Amino acid sequence: MSQVKFKLDRVTKKRFIQKNEKQEELTVLKNISVEMKSNEVFTVVGPSGSGKSTLLRLLNRLEDLSFGSIFLDGQSTKDMDVISLRRKVGLVFQVPILFDDTVEKNILFSLKFKKEIPPLAGEGIAEKYINLVGLDRNFLSRSSNELSVGQKQRISIARALTSEPEVLLMDEPTSALDPTATHNIENLILDLKSKIGLTIVFVTHDLEQAKRVGERGMLLVNGEKIEEGKIPELFEDPQNATTKKFVDGILT
Repeated sequence: MSQVKFKLDRVTKKRFIQKNEKQEELTVLKNISVEMKSNEVFTVVGPSGSGKSTLLRLLNRLEDLSFGSIFLDGQSTKDMDVISLRRKVGLVFQVPILFDDTVEKNILFSLKFKKEIPPLAGEGIAEKYINLVGLDRNFLSRSSNELSVGQKQRISIARALTSEPEVLLMDEPTSALDPTATHNIENLILDLKSKIGLTIVFVTHDLEQAKRVGERGMLLVNGEKIEEGKIPELFEDPQNATTKKFVDGILT
């Protein structure tokens, strides 16, 4: 049986928003309890505004909980040094953001925070990770401005991997890509899981994509967990009326 990597216990996130000249409390996530196992692709699926991205940001403490607990390998994340946590839990954003510099310098950026890396080791590390995401070492000398969006996303993934994370959080990483680039990134995700044993938490609003990449997952709607289970069974035989509406395209 696979080890539990992340355990969420009654995770709740509230925000205050300005409305009609008054502050109102908004519950973004409500009492989310779920387990994400080592070396699996766990998909978080749901319509826009369901709290999917917020959930990812809580996992590596880009935002803090309002209530509840999150455990990584049995340790509460609130008790962990936040930099150490983010080395273990990398994040790939929806739109790839690269510096106006060479691909090599983009990949090696996070190594500035790892004092134990010898300066001369950089080129070999950059080559290792660019190969891992399926690009040739000749890309290392190219400017980030010369890349396609799909190539930029691969470089973003390579940069996240240089910290040797145990978990990779992916926030709709193919939403800005064409079908071919989307297919390539999906294959890369499955390849990374197989090659280096990553746990991947993958956010998407695309039901078919969830079926292609996910092993287990859950449906979020309006900040609440509606249903969880194995994929594709979760969406091919939904037990909840709201899940059926999502499958039927009524919830978007």
